[in-house]
Amino acid sequence: MAPAVLTAAGIETRRRRSSQVITSYHRPHDLDEAVRLITERDAVPLGGGTSLTTDRGGTPTEVVDLQALGLAGFDAHDGVVRVGSMTTLQAIADADEMPEVVRDAARREEPRSLRNAATIGGAVAGAHPESELVAALVAFGARATVVGGEGTSEHAVVELLADPALLSGRIVTAVSFATGGRAAADRTGRTPMDRPIVSVVAHRSPDGTRVAASGVAPHVVLVAPDAVADLDPPPDFRGSAEYRRHLASVLVGRVLARIGGQR
Repeated sequence: MAPAVLTAAGIETRRRRSSQVITSYHRPHDLDEAVRLITERDAVPLGGGTSLTTDRGGTPTEVVDLQALGLAGFDAHDGVVRVGSMTTLQAIADADEMPEVVRDAARREEPRSLRNAATIGGAVAGAHPESELVAALVAFGARATVVGGEGTSEHAVVELLADPALLSGRIVTAVSFATGGRAAADRTGRTPMDRPIVSVVAHRSPDGTRVAASGVAPHVVLVAPDAVADLDPPPDFRGSAEYRRHLASVLVGRVLARIGGQR
């Protein structure tokens, strides 16, 4: 069975289940109790709940609703913002604490009706390969606080994307990153409302320049600007691997030019 994780859409596994039947619902008011339920009962964390599907012939599933754990909100100090994992995408899109690139990415992640429920913790744990918000977080060097039976740990978001086992039996409780520096984003999609075929976000700070891309790998990745040709994107009906590499090359050049970085 794929590891159960909190996702932007609410309930998902790293490999999405085709259907689910909710057999038990838990709403703990204590984080330790939530972790116990997830680890001991193989229950699934429920965030915004926007992708929860049920079917009478589906997989029996216990859920742990995280809404009562106080995991929403912002805490900004000394140029670093810490965002509770249950903070909705709409709250992020409206927050003055957020860099403009992150606000815009949150706004494009879902339609407004879903942004009012979907969460940033879910976006990170769901790891959608075409997520512009996740790409923005990776470019900003975001780190996630994760709580499990063995205690609390912190991981770079890009590490969680590459190794989903780090979230098995665990809950993302917060995402933090430095908000300073210069950033730019660009995308190519079939329409402005579509998920992008490829999107690229670049962030330049005193620590250096990071470039993150979606749509070029099974998950959002950091991209070395001089190694775009080495990417091996998964093709689909919207574009071949060669086309996606070409888009990545063009978009990387554009965003670097906007932040004054070098190719």
